[in-house]
Amino acid sequence: MTRPFRFGVVTPLMADLSAWRDQVRRIADSGYSTLLMPDVPHWQPAPAPTLAFAAAQTDLRVGTWVYASPLRPAWSTAWEAHSLSVLTGGRFEMGIGTGRPGIEEELGALGVTVLPPADRLDRVRQTVTALRELDGPDLHTPVVMAVRGPRAQALAAEVADTATIAAMPHDTRAEVAGRVRNLRAVRDMELALHVPVVGDEVAPFMAPPDIDPAALRAADSLAVLPSDPVAAAEEIQRRRDEIGYSYFVIGAGAAERLAPVVAALSGR
Repeated sequence: MTRPFRFGVVTPLMADLSAWRDQVRRIADSGYSTLLMPDVPHWQPAPAPTLAFAAAQTDLRVGTWVYASPLRPAWSTAWEAHSLSVLTGGRFEMGIGTGRPGIEEELGALGVTVLPPADRLDRVRQTVTALRELDGPDLHTPVVMAVRGPRAQALAAEVADTATIAAMPHDTRAEVAGRVRNLRAVRDMELALHVPVVGDEVAPFMAPPDIDPAALRAADSLAVLPSDPVAAAEEIQRRRDEIGYSYFVIGAGAAERLAPVVAALSGR
């Protein structure tokens, strides 16, 4: 099944509120489908109120990219996600994973118990289960899971609507494509690609600031797209044809540069 393209933008609130609101409206006017917020305490406002505010400004879908399961009890995350679905009229999608590399130090600083990886994945399952119970028969909050290993892939195939491979910057195209093949062998589902680098611009919250774009290109990494819109469009289509990616997530700094690509490919 060839799914139509859609495009999301990770848009943390890093400027004053009025400038951020204007940025959100420009993103909506450019044809992007989804405005996404990272889950990083203390660096920005919390995702839920920020996304509810953004959804009131435009008709964009909104979502978390992604909730870190160790940060909250499962019921709390599920309640928050269900509430966002209700308040946005069904325009919220819950992205969730076990936490970015190095989250153990952050959890310790917050006084949160550091769970082993298997328990973090169990909390993802508990969260989705609680969300489905809260949604009931009349609402379905889409779930996007960030996965890497076999257990996470198996859980995504069971409970998620969309999956994104939590690739490391040095992972090659072939390595990521292999993980995608393993996932799709279990179930054909929407695949999202996290693209933190466009040209030489690294998106905040999406990759370490010291990441080397030239090294990514040399490794044939899927973490980078060309800055030229024509070349980017060709590469995006190649990634759908060869691997199956149809949902592309970029940083807000590259949104205007890739707007012509979004206009040409959205829904196709």
